[in-house]
Amino acid sequence: MSDQTRDEDAPIFAIAVAAELAGMHPQTLRQYDRIGLVVPGRTRGGSRRYSVVHIRQLRQVAQMSGDGMSLPAIARIIELEKTVRSLTRQVTDLQEQARQDAESRPGARVFAAGATGSIITLRAGRRVRRSTEVTLYRPHPHRADPDATAD
Repeated sequence: MSDQTRDEDAPIFAIAVAAELAGMHPQTLRQYDRIGLVVPGRTRGGSRRYSVVHIRQLRQVAQMSGDGMSLPAIARIIELEKTVRSLTRQVTDLQEQARQDAESRPGARVFAAGATGSIITLRAGRRVRRSTEVTLYRPHPHRADPDATAD
């Protein structure tokens, strides 16, 4: 997770400041918290703390509500956006992990899977004993690009 993402998720604004930044009344923020629309972090004492992401959500809620969208529909959109952010972070982390793996094992493009499901990376030119139950995987040279379309 990047430092910028962590900073945007940091619960730092008290309810009065968050309400002012979002252009709303603090009571509106309390109501949105009660119904689960925009749920801020809490201090140990129970005070609400809003992040930059929460402020964006509050502004978005105000705009969608002004456009005539219902609160349950807005809640669903916000939930889906949270899911997208989470999945995007996971993809970024996995891409970074794959990049690091590829750099640490140059030329390792063939994999063997044993009967137990364990996966072993094989160096190019290395042979597997025929008595071992394995399945080999070699990336198709024309499909190495994940954005390439299927034939």
